[in-house]
Amino acid sequence: MPRREVILASASPRRRELLSLIFGEFRIVPSGFDERLVPPELGPSEHVTHSALMKARDIAAQYPEALVVGADTVVVVDSTILGKPLDAADAARMLRMLGGRTHQVYTGVAVARGESEASGFECTDVSVRALDDAIIARYVATGEPMDKAGAYAIQGRGSVLITGIDGCYFNVVGLPIYRLSRMLEEFGIHPLEG
Repeated sequence: MPRREVILASASPRRRELLSLIFGEFRIVPSGFDERLVPPELGPSEHVTHSALMKARDIAAQYPEALVVGADTVVVVDSTILGKPLDAADAARMLRMLGGRTHQVYTGVAVARGESEASGFECTDVSVRALDDAIIARYVATGEPMDKAGAYAIQGRGSVLITGIDGCYFNVVGLPIYRLSRMLEEFGIHPLEG
């Protein structure tokens, strides 16, 4: 059977790196789906699953023969969904909410090819050290929080803020590898085969 083209419907460098653990070759075609269009009444798991599916469908409609992977990640604390910060002040606000507590990271992932699709989500608990204003200011000054859900990167300099996780690490980075590998099996793709 000829290999089908694989497309990642995201411009995220983190997702690109993680998807390369499964596929040697794939294209990047970011979806134009606006995450602000997700119905506000959806809970976190439904929010990320819906968004991931809309991204995958968007690109699958343009490339019907390709296998398309879409994903969306949010951070949740006190039932509040935190996306990417608007600016440095918003990043500091988010970090104040997370400091000294455990929060949840949800990532929705979807796979689509033509009319076939599969979707789901992963949730990981992440615990953050107590954060004072000086620590927050230093971290925000690195610029790292600015394009990250919840204003931190567990795989980057923000790793020094994390006291522990319960669940899938890759989910927190932005692509739950195990969950994705099980979905790919539904499409006849077995990641450990050559």
